[in-house]
Amino acid sequence: MHHRFSEPVKNWSNSTGKLSHWPLKDSFEYYAVLAHRDRLLRGRKLSGANTTLSFADGNFTFQINSLGFLHYTTVQLGTPGVKFMVALDTGSDLFWVPCDCTKCAPTEGTAYASDFELSIYDPKGSSTSKKVTCSSSLCAQRNQCLGTFSNCPYMVSYMSAQTSTSGILVEDVLHLTTEDGHPDSVEAYVTFGCGRVQSGSFLDVAAPNGLFGLGMEKIAVPSILSQEGLTADSFSMCFGDDGTGRISFGDKGSPDQEETPFNLNPSHPTYNVTVTQIRVGTTLTEGGFTALFDSGTSFTYLVDPTYSNLAVNFHSQTRDSRRPPDSRIPFEYCYDMSPDANASLIPSMSLTMKGGSHFLVYDPIIVISTQSKLVYCLAVVKSTELNIIGQNFMTGYRVVFDRERFVLGWKKFDCYDIEETNTSEEEQHPVSAPPAVAAGIRNYSTPESTKDVKNNNSLTSVTLRSCHLHASLPFFFGLVSILTLLS
Repeated sequence: MHHRFSEPVKNWSNSTGKLSHWPLKDSFEYYAVLAHRDRLLRGRKLSGANTTLSFADGNFTFQINSLGFLHYTTVQLGTPGVKFMVALDTGSDLFWVPCDCTKCAPTEGTAYASDFELSIYDPKGSSTSKKVTCSSSLCAQRNQCLGTFSNCPYMVSYMSAQTSTSGILVEDVLHLTTEDGHPDSVEAYVTFGCGRVQSGSFLDVAAPNGLFGLGMEKIAVPSILSQEGLTADSFSMCFGDDGTGRISFGDKGSPDQEETPFNLNPSHPTYNVTVTQIRVGTTLTEGGFTALFDSGTSFTYLVDPTYSNLAVNFHSQTRDSRRPPDSRIPFEYCYDMSPDANASLIPSMSLTMKGGSHFLVYDPIIVISTQSKLVYCLAVVKSTELNIIGQNFMTGYRVVFDRERFVLGWKKFDCYDIEETNTSEEEQHPVSAPPAVAAGIRNYSTPESTKDVKNNNSLTSVTLRSCHLHASLPFFFGLVSILTLLS
């Protein structure tokens, strides 16, 4: 065994005519070449280097209303790289894409397929693809294996309307790039699901091209990047008020961010936090509940009595007329926007977290356009099982999921230039400048992204075309069946 720049290797290279330039030992160039080689060889970087990584196509994420109001991004897998448009989900662990399909969402002939590049992963088409065997520590369903060296199967069930994915585990290159001043390509070998069979929401209205689990289990990509020494064990997601955001692996936040500790369950760790108080307008209510921070859930879900207390306090301070219940939408508290929108104020809302930090909710409502008027709703849904802080409550923040210190961090950010913006916690939102993007009660003929909405001073709306809310329903992706969790 010889060092790459040892004398025997040098002599061999010279004899074969392959020697072009040999750096002087212990010189700056010598170590620079070795460091560059490290980056090329499986993209290894030291987690202590404070280097953050993003996807090769960029760190931008974008909300697509017609696909479940979730944040999506483009990833490249394999050699040569194939692109997939995946939903980002902090509430589940497995990264999967459609692959060797028996039952997958169509990539052609649908509304979303004409606007986004959708692919099917082919293990045989990638020179770096490798099937994961049942002997792998990441194989959770060994009881389903035919033998130690057979392919490792997986099956994950989600709580969103009989939604599931199943197939086998594979390993391949995920193409990333550094986010410093001199971006370098990084090839990270990750384990993910070759999703042969999908069901429920995965077949039409949400994550038709794959789901990127960002949870805390060891099979999640952030865990793999940290384990491989590529990044620190932390990442951030920024949620812009126009639906555009960013994701950065290895981001540990800033010293001046607000923080609260995670409530860890050793058997299945999640991004669960404690809320001690809720303020709605001028009313302060003791909270004392735990909730999952889940980017894979469109809106926020609360169980009683927390839900009823929040909703009643919101209603009591709202000046507009409440609409009767509507079976087409999941929200109970909806209001007709007054003709003189400037005269109406929507009650502000904030959460006090364990430790005393405050989390101002910039986006507590959703605005719906009908043929005759605008309607806004409190974008919180009554839950019968779990409290979930959904994607809508994260709007306006860079949220840091620090898995080394086991804390959730947040700070008000502009996701375009990553510069801090100052907003008073006591401000109220005028109806003429609602924080939520309008959503029509309709079937979408083309995917509606909120990327083009960059001005909070104008109300964006879409026209009512039909009376179906099929594409606007909120989704649970983060809540996986306990029976299929990866340990």
